[in-house]
Amino acid sequence: MAATFELVHAGYVDDRGVGSSVSLIRDGDAVIVVDPGMVADRQRDIVEPLQRLGIGLSDVTHVFLTHHHPDHALNGGMFDHAVTVDFWATYDGNQWIDHPGEGYRPTPHTEIMLTPGHTTEDATLLVETDGGVVACTHLWWRTDRTPEVDPLADNQADLEASRQRVLERADLIVPGHGAPFPAHG
Repeated sequence: MAATFELVHAGYVDDRGVGSSVSLIRDGDAVIVVDPGMVADRQRDIVEPLQRLGIGLSDVTHVFLTHHHPDHALNGGMFDHAVTVDFWATYDGNQWIDHPGEGYRPTPHTEIMLTPGHTTEDATLLVETDGGVVACTHLWWRTDRTPEVDPLADNQADLEASRQRVLERADLIVPGHGAPFPAHG
């Protein structure tokens, strides 16, 4: 049975401020929250939507961070029973456990793709669902794929190459600050 994907919070970058797109992945017994970063109200924007989906904070087994900017990582500590996974390691309590990065599978139906560009340490979580592959990433900021040129990118050429790699694998893109959009079309 494949993993499932649900959007918990559609992020934004606008006159309201900055909010990250927060996703929920279920893969067998694993419950993954992706990018639990800045939101206007933790209870309203993260805790309550998870509760409506039948998930309590202690049910979360993994937190995946696409990168370490506060707007994507700030609320990772809310999930005190979860291991945190990023581009090069898994953190469990006081244990730092290196993993190979590219191709690493935190769970059977999720895979890390190293996607530098926005930062040199960016990673995309590819999620194999019955409906296709979902990519949780910060290669795009918003649903409308803006800004085309990332004003904060460490390397725009790397970002473009990473975007192409993700488009070759994904069917649905979850941008850093917006609702999902189809990879093709």
